[in-house]
Amino acid sequence: MTNFEIAVIAGDGVGPEVIEEGIKTLEALGEPAFRFTRFDWSSNRYKRTGRFIPEDGLDELAAFDAIFFGAVGDEEVQDHITLNNLILPIRRRFDQYACVRPAYLYEGVRSPLADQGPGDIDLVVVRENTEGEYADIGGRVYHQTDQEVAVQTSVFTRHGTERIIRYAFEEARRRGGRRRVTSITKSNAQGHGMVFWDEVFDNVKQEYEDIETESLLIDAAAMDFVRRPQDFDVVVASNLFGDILTDISAITIGSMGLAPSANLNPERLHPSMFEPVHGSAFELIGKSQVNPIATILAAAMMVEFLGQAEAGSAIRKAVAENLGEARIRTPDIGGTSRTVDVGDDIVRRLSQR
Repeated sequence: MTNFEIAVIAGDGVGPEVIEEGIKTLEALGEPAFRFTRFDWSSNRYKRTGRFIPEDGLDELAAFDAIFFGAVGDEEVQDHITLNNLILPIRRRFDQYACVRPAYLYEGVRSPLADQGPGDIDLVVVRENTEGEYADIGGRVYHQTDQEVAVQTSVFTRHGTERIIRYAFEEARRRGGRRRVTSITKSNAQGHGMVFWDEVFDNVKQEYEDIETESLLIDAAAMDFVRRPQDFDVVVASNLFGDILTDISAITIGSMGLAPSANLNPERLHPSMFEPVHGSAFELIGKSQVNPIATILAAAMMVEFLGQAEAGSAIRKAVAENLGEARIRTPDIGGTSRTVDVGDDIVRRLSQR
């Protein structure tokens, strides 16, 4: 039997709730087998000790096959602290440079967009995950005076830009389908970093004559994700723009609770990390109303990345059946069921396969 060691970081807010549903889904597979090791890296730990990640914690994490992550964020801790002290150190340490966020409109789920039916929206955003606007380079001087200055620097390297763009083209080939890559920038306003991105994209696309290409400014792309989402296949974007667009794509398929995410080290030299897009969702804490499907789909992405395509397909099939039946579902997509009820239903379907 194939066995995998999975590090579990449930984190904050609704993270522990959805992670439990993801774990029991993986356990229902039977084969492969998973052993889960839980880490209490959260805002509660930060408030108690002053650190999210203990000393040498990332060294310990390096030994695992993958990382299963819930959410990070706390109403008492500023967002830039949680981001820069937990999730970004993991992404950078393990060179998880490809953030892959698919959006698919399932049967039984109503899109807020008119005339969009099952399968009409089927795209994936490939987001650069280790540099760009999230590089955290800059500073502030003359604090709390009329002359205060804040400088934030985006970083685009040829190495980082080229490899994420090339990953997007390879993803378009893997997916088949429309075989189209759309690049997102703001080069009319950012004449250095974004013009550089455009130039690298133009160079790389010469290697992929079988793939159709398109370049859009971020404002036009945000509009077109609403106006014509069915035209997109693979979208490649910088860290910030990819983050923004994936919130839009998640809503077009019915709910943030249906959007999974993978932080990949494609070369498999380090563990990759899998999580839902939706974050801590403070308003849902303790209500058992959060949709666990994003996390369950992230689990499917994890097992597929670990080479278990059949297991990933089984999870996706169980999710599709649950959504298509439209009986057991959480309030975000029109139901009244609890988080655990949705997880139980998907486990039941897996057990019957």
